[in-house]
Amino acid sequence: MHMYLKFSLFYLIFSFLLNLANKGYMLSVGVMVTKAMTSVTKEISRQFLINKVLPAIKEKWPAEERGMPIFIQQDNARTHVAVNDPAFVEAAQADGWDIRLTCQPPNSPDLNVLDLGFFAAIQALFYKGTPNNIEKIVEKVDKAFREYPVDRSNRIFLTQQSCMMEIMKQNGGQYYNIPHMKKKHLEMTGNLPISYECPMEIYNQALGFVG
Repeated sequence: MHMYLKFSLFYLIFSFLLNLANKGYMLSVGVMVTKAMTSVTKEISRQFLINKVLPAIKEKWPAEERGMPIFIQQDNARTHVAVNDPAFVEAAQADGWDIRLTCQPPNSPDLNVLDLGFFAAIQALFYKGTPNNIEKIVEKVDKAFREYPVDRSNRIFLTQQSCMMEIMKQNGGQYYNIPHMKKKHLEMTGNLPISYECPMEIYNQALGFVG
């Protein structure tokens, strides 16, 4: 459920387009056209989070986990709202929810599942066609998202967790190789975990370094 939610929110943000009625004749006959949003401001980001992302989380998240901390990770783009933005916090904490914003470490693509593998994989599916207008682009993104295998999503999250541990081993350094753990083989034999447990010695080393 949680993995599906993360990628559902990616898709929601990736298809950040406006369905606007064209002025003039098109408006008079009620025909809707799709136009790309060419400029995103901080206010647009705020409204998108409050009106789109938060409702999607509340709809899909398991009811028994309401009240537990849920983190929305964003990058450090200037048009993103602050993690303590009053309007977002008010909406995110309403009705017993504890949803918070956090920013990913800058210049750390291995800590972002989208940069780590999902973008490249979904682009490969996307470019199997040749969309030449907004409507076809939306259609192809939707199709690529829905055809993306769930089991491959799990592998990307496991790779991200292994990268976290490698970074901790390096005391925050970037000089490491992304581990290869034969995830496909483990999956075929029914031994692929949902998440990795960080060894206590790695945790203690990292804690000692930052402390």
